[in-house]
Amino acid sequence: MKARTVLALLAALLCLGAGVAHAETEAEAASADDPFARYLYPPDRVMSHAMEIGLDDAQKNSIKTEAQKAQHRFLDLQFEMQAESEKLVRLLQESRVNEASVLAEVDRVLGIEKEIKKAQISLLVRVKNVLTPEQQAKLAGIPR
Repeated sequence: MKARTVLALLAALLCLGAGVAHAETEAEAASADDPFARYLYPPDRVMSHAMEIGLDDAQKNSIKTEAQKAQHRFLDLQFEMQAESEKLVRLLQESRVNEASVLAEVDRVLGIEKEIKKAQISLLVRVKNVLTPEQQAKLAGIPR
């Protein structure tokens, strides 16, 4: 039971911000100097203001398709992260911890985290590229 708790905490810490939904929350909390928050728009924010910014059906479908592809990728990465995090926990539970093994496993976990973050940014860029400059301006003017 204790190992599960440790695993859950570790996974939560390492995956912080991994979900697409977190992108909007992070954008709201970000300062005006954060280029991700200022220039990129999470799919749920775009879709919730679809009428206001004049999204057409093709744009809606494109954003939906990109979000679905990203969710599939996030799910795969989440399972991979869980497996690698379990390995890390097992290494840490040993009475004598092999530092090289732990650091190698940390590198694998951090590599997955990097992939998650790149996938998030990729989704946000694709969503932005679906929007016209006018739609981007309208969305930027809508309070978060």
